[in-house]
Amino acid sequence: MLSSLASPSIRSDRAETALLSVEDLSVEFRSMAGVTKAVSGFSMTIAPGRTVALVGESGSGKSVTSQAILGLLPKNGVITSGKILFRDGDLGLLDLAAIPRASPKLRSIRGRSIAMVFQEPMTAFSPLHTLGDQIGEMAAIHRKASKAEIRELTAETLRLVRFPEPERAVRMYPFELSGGLRQRAMIAMALMCRPPLLIADEPTTALDVTLQAQILKLLKDLQAELDMAVLLITHDLGVVANLAEEVVVMHHGRIVESGPAETIFSAPSHPYLVSLMKAVPDFSDTERRRLTPIREIRIDADALVKPKASGPKGEPLVEARGLQKSFSLRGDRRLVGRAPARVIRALADVSLTVKRGECLGLVGESGSGKTTLARALMRAVPVDAGSIVLHGGDGGGGSVDLVSADRETMFKVRKRMQYIFQDPFSSLDPRMTVGAILSEPLEIHDLCKPAERREKVARLLSAVGLDPSFAGRYPHSFSGGQRQRIGIARALALEPEILICDEPVAALDVSVQAQILNLLKDLQRLSGLTYVFITHNLAVVNHIADRIVVMCDGAVVELAPRAELFRRPLHPYTKLLIEAVPHADLARPLDFSHLPEAGLIGRRDWPAPFTVAADQPLPPLLEARPGHFVRAADLRFLDEGGERKGVAEAVAAAVAALETPA
Repeated sequence: MLSSLASPSIRSDRAETALLSVEDLSVEFRSMAGVTKAVSGFSMTIAPGRTVALVGESGSGKSVTSQAILGLLPKNGVITSGKILFRDGDLGLLDLAAIPRASPKLRSIRGRSIAMVFQEPMTAFSPLHTLGDQIGEMAAIHRKASKAEIRELTAETLRLVRFPEPERAVRMYPFELSGGLRQRAMIAMALMCRPPLLIADEPTTALDVTLQAQILKLLKDLQAELDMAVLLITHDLGVVANLAEEVVVMHHGRIVESGPAETIFSAPSHPYLVSLMKAVPDFSDTERRRLTPIREIRIDADALVKPKASGPKGEPLVEARGLQKSFSLRGDRRLVGRAPARVIRALADVSLTVKRGECLGLVGESGSGKTTLARALMRAVPVDAGSIVLHGGDGGGGSVDLVSADRETMFKVRKRMQYIFQDPFSSLDPRMTVGAILSEPLEIHDLCKPAERREKVARLLSAVGLDPSFAGRYPHSFSGGQRQRIGIARALALEPEILICDEPVAALDVSVQAQILNLLKDLQRLSGLTYVFITHNLAVVNHIADRIVVMCDGAVVELAPRAELFRRPLHPYTKLLIEAVPHADLARPLDFSHLPEAGLIGRRDWPAPFTVAADQPLPPLLEARPGHFVRAADLRFLDEGGERKGVAEAVAAAVAALETPA
């Protein structure tokens, strides 16, 4: 790999053998508002079969660089200087920057020789066409194959990316797939023509840890099998450490550091890269450090209003008992007679307690029931059975069961419980100003007069580190991190006791993520808030939570204090999640051998005593240690000192106990 920091002689030597060589590339966007320089003097090379990671925050120029390589820049995007030299197997050495974007030559390269995996597979696929039609289109365009050949090649490529039931999958629509399978389908579409260069733009950003690890393993296996070069665009340094051989770090459109991955991680030199690494949460069992974002948020503590607590800190605030919730999936209309609807159990006998002043973390894969539980706590989703008791109330004296509460009671309760959504882009109405968004809860609950609302909006913006003058602007003029802070301010408007945070940092860069995590911890410390924090990122929950609930297939499988859970996990599912987290450390690579097979979420074949038998009640939730609960048939997997035994030892001990005469 070569960057603009390399000498001209080295640059020319490597460019002669490179698959892709970018030389002094500059890109700018021209509009009525002026000229914006997105990329300035960018240079790098990618050798055949190598993996180069392009790292940086949103707005650093990573995606613009990939768009320039593929000729996919917007109409107002202009390459002002530089070359993009690509060695095509059929056409020879070409300067992609000099070829018109709409030319047949560039279209023949795009997809056949250079393919791209986009960040969000749900928006990249058309919801109106089957996977077979969309994936097979690549072969129809570039290989001029017949329908039978396209169908066979599509199934073969889906099989290549370890897609379950590929012959059936070609008839499915994107919305019928989980996030991990949609991403596999996107990779399959990119690989239809077996391109020598694959550009992967944030391929694992929206996936949970096990799916992310599966996609990383898939990319490594495919690269080795097809001898394919990969340009990996990401802000996740853990992903970089497990995939990349060489790294290019971008900031404000320029390369600030580049080199082999070993050098980048062992001896980072540029302050920007050092700051990125300090912003990454880790798994340290020692005292949790404060994250160091590149730009710290300065909140106005005087602007915060401390809500009146309805009871002492540490006492139960919310108690859920025996929650059950099922959803019915429609039958397949394409089958004769139509197959019966399938029932999905989203919550299975879920019981937990949220204490005042704590942060309770909910972790698990997509489909484990985390968001369903959060919405049930807000009564946005009705449950089939169970109770949800919110303690305290007006004057701190009463409690209410949210499952059976009437509409008037729930209207009052909503002032005490508020929700922070995952996506800061879709959760804010683009037609409303920030001031209108923040004053809307005050208006609905008739809490203050219009003049007082304006003052309250200014205080809310100051409380989350935003300038009060932003009240007159619209959401589209803010960055992702700023929008999430607006969402937090909206949740604080009614001075709630408890905030339910549903993946609030999943869509954010690592440095912006650090800003939001620090902000939430500061707000909790200054205002005494209680959090239910939902995430699939165990490093994040390790940083912010006091106790952690691990959910799998709608059930709580383990519950423990944070340090205890990470130091001595008991359930095999918890251990699987921890082992699937990529670390920004070359000395701690992912162990892909522990990953489960890709497919739909369903019951796991856990070893005894964690086994969940079909059509049998769930094992009980047992207290293995003080405050540490695990779902197991018994506790024979613990020795006398409370340490975990191996599964084989536990089984042997159980057999010996049965064979020993009384």
